[in-house]
Amino acid sequence: MARKIDPASIPKDWKYDLLDNFAVRCSGHTPSQSHPEYWDGGIKWISLADSNRLDKGYIFTTSKEISEKGVKNSSAVLLPAETVVLSRDAGIGKSAIMYEPMAVSQHFIAWKCDNKQKLNSWFLYNWLQINKVEFERQAVGSTIKTIGLPYFKKLKIALPPYKEQDKIAQILSTWDQAISTTEKLLENSQKQKKALMQQLLTGKKRLLDEQKSFCDPWVNSKIRDMGKITSGGTPDTENLDYWNGTVPWLTPTDVTALKSAYVSSTSRKITELGVNESSATLLPKESLMVCTRATIGSMAISTVEMCTNQGFKNITPNKNFEVKFIYYLLSFNIKELLRKSSGSTFLELSKKDFENIELFCPAIKEQRKIAEVLSVVDQETETLQKKLDCLKREKKALMQQLLTGKKRVKVAAS
Repeated sequence: MARKIDPASIPKDWKYDLLDNFAVRCSGHTPSQSHPEYWDGGIKWISLADSNRLDKGYIFTTSKEISEKGVKNSSAVLLPAETVVLSRDAGIGKSAIMYEPMAVSQHFIAWKCDNKQKLNSWFLYNWLQINKVEFERQAVGSTIKTIGLPYFKKLKIALPPYKEQDKIAQILSTWDQAISTTEKLLENSQKQKKALMQQLLTGKKRLLDEQKSFCDPWVNSKIRDMGKITSGGTPDTENLDYWNGTVPWLTPTDVTALKSAYVSSTSRKITELGVNESSATLLPKESLMVCTRATIGSMAISTVEMCTNQGFKNITPNKNFEVKFIYYLLSFNIKELLRKSSGSTFLELSKKDFENIELFCPAIKEQRKIAEVLSVVDQETETLQKKLDCLKREKKALMQQLLTGKKRVKVAAS
């Protein structure tokens, strides 16, 4: 069942019963692929291919369409707008509301809500969202996990009076609008950065230097010309004297979890003895650590002295190169890093191949200016990302309160 509820904890004017008693449950079907006339007929059909379109409120478009013949000659059903759908297979627990009449594949469960007296579609959608983890837990199967139909026949829900459902849906919709607006601003900021990188890191656009454009020519530089290149290393994991010390030791997992270019702490630390008696190299702060194994191109700039594991090649820049510029330059040229990589089990970029990668670079003064401009865009993006994360956390907390009756909302008297 979705999150078990103690009936005594439910407000007296709420109802707790089978979801089937409040909405009409429907399943889907896939028309025969051997009949072309059943397909591409203008009826939007939600399938597993639309997983990325779920969990965003309304679903507006689908990857595939079926025809009226496809509906008539299969168990597929054309469901009305405002029908709530839930994936019970791949992408288990993802849900959405149909913006217009659509059909669904057999991998989905759908509920038609009356949106008048019994159940509000948006209340149900939000209730499904807060129970997503529970739906994932219910899935069974060795190859492909799924939630069987009997589970949904026994699924219960606690519901407030319809007017309160509607009010709760309106409140949560306000949060959704704020989240959507922030997501669009974040997307625009990311696009702006991408466009700027395309212009600034290729020399197509030159910035101003004391009211005049930079005019010094760019030159091809190999990575080995940018500074000292070192590989990472791992102390003997069996020797306890090497671990749980004070020296941060970076792994690819630490880098992929970052939300900025800089790193100051790591999930594991080693001792000075571990540094001295292994291939690990203690890097000074302002070193660029580039992942060259598996997650190639992930990178970070150290703000403190630290080491990395063997999955990294590290650059300690010389006086002619700005570390943040190298960071942006390599980020822009990840395809080149991948092109130079090889391996059957996982891709890896050797130290020799890494050092010999050649890139187009300006003089140090222009490097700093480019890094400064791109850093401003990064700061804006980071601020928007923090705001988005905060909005999502606050909405989730509010959902937990409103959708369980722990917090009530006032509604106009009938």
